[in-house]
Amino acid sequence: CPSPSALRPINGTRICAQLYTDDSPYYDQCCAGEVLVVEPGADMPYLPHGWPGRTSSLVVGTRCDLTVWSRSGKRGKKKSFGT
Repeated sequence: CPSPSALRPINGTRICAQLYTDDSPYYDQCCAGEVLVVEPGADMPYLPHGWPGRTSSLVVGTRCDLTVWSRSGKRGKKKSFGT
């Protein structure tokens, strides 16, 4: 997985988090598959088509918090991730 401070695209702008579809019990094989990029300040009450239930691993950038809910539309239990 990339380090939280490494979440920057080529143009140098900041990324808040990256979600991945593939995971593994081996750390060097985590953070694989499709990637969903979350920009700072993004508000996504619904994940894009094909993403619900597929996120297996994630990395949250430095000085950023990511809050997720167990149900769509910001309902259900919530969990926050951050550095």
